[in-house]
Amino acid sequence: MTIRIEKSIANGKIKAPPSKSMAHRYLICGALSQNSEIKGISESKDMLATLGCLKTLGANIEKDGNKVKIGGIDFNKNLNHPVLNCYESGSTLRFLIPICLLFGQEITLTGSKRLFERSLSVYEQICASQNIKFIIGEDRVTVSGKLTAGTYTVRGDISSQFISGLMFALSKLPNDSEIKITEKLESASYLSLTIKALAKFGVRVSRIDERTLYIKGNQNYKNRILSVEGDYSNAAFLDAFNLFSGNVAVRGLSTNTAQGDSVYKEFFSLLQSVRPTIDLTDCPDLAPILMAIAAAKNGAVFTGTSRLKIKESDRGLAMKEELSKFGVSCIVDENKIIVKKSRLHAPKSALNGHNDHRIVMALSVLLSLTGGEIAGIEAVAKSFPDFFEKIIKLGIKVSVI
Repeated sequence: MTIRIEKSIANGKIKAPPSKSMAHRYLICGALSQNSEIKGISESKDMLATLGCLKTLGANIEKDGNKVKIGGIDFNKNLNHPVLNCYESGSTLRFLIPICLLFGQEITLTGSKRLFERSLSVYEQICASQNIKFIIGEDRVTVSGKLTAGTYTVRGDISSQFISGLMFALSKLPNDSEIKITEKLESASYLSLTIKALAKFGVRVSRIDERTLYIKGNQNYKNRILSVEGDYSNAAFLDAFNLFSGNVAVRGLSTNTAQGDSVYKEFFSLLQSVRPTIDLTDCPDLAPILMAIAAAKNGAVFTGTSRLKIKESDRGLAMKEELSKFGVSCIVDENKIIVKKSRLHAPKSALNGHNDHRIVMALSVLLSLTGGEIAGIEAVAKSFPDFFEKIIKLGIKVSVI
């Protein structure tokens, strides 16, 4: 779908959407309990993917609006060769593979081809070392075998999601385990989110040091009633309107949060006054909106950008291509992106959303300054399905082409 956004200014109060990162974790913990209730589960495609997969694994799930009652996964149950569809959700796929390995049965996880272009090497190596079947194709992976407790050595520079996935599963094994992290740990704040979620359900993970996690085995996930806190990652797109004459109050964000993307407020301040150098190693999801703001302000240098290649799109190159339509020049290197200070003009052709929710939302903020069209806006359904409804209520003029 293609829409047109006219020059317009956002004003009003708005509630931040629930944290996608924390919701994934709460749902998995809830499924491992007997009967929990999670409030604040959106209708985003990623949430529906996780819910669908957990149901296929035997969880009892009742969804009523944004409230989900969930629990009861039984690793002794015969699942009869189930197929779990992860669609485009990297969190769903990487969190659930180790949980599938608790059943000791053949289980297939499927998804988009783009999803399976993202590395699963950590799990592939673990399975090879334990003689567990791990067969990967262009849009699926099939596993068969049972994970064992022990010491796991995991690279931290590929994705923290592997480490989080292991924490969920290792806590259910009969014996204790350790995870030793090698190489530079990227997106470290996401491990804190996982440890926080586990603790909410009474499951303890100890940090022996910065690179060693101790997970006690045979832990029980307690029944809980919890609400998902607001999402700083998506709130950044709403708050960005304030940098362009808007007056938007974003509600529902916890001041006591482990979300690494809460740093966006600090970065917004830097982008308004100077041409800063900003390290995105721990917050790669902020890259599109920060690049968009830099394009409209003073430019910026972004480091720690290598992992942008393996998101829903190659985000560095995608933003470079679309920003050029505004007259903005970017240099994209292996681990650095430079957005040059430029004078924005309205794009003469429609922007491309690159099937990436964060690209669509970032470009939409810029279009409120210049006016213009953007195609592929349905990508926002991945994490923020009512994004355009929200910004229309704030006064942004949006029409369907």
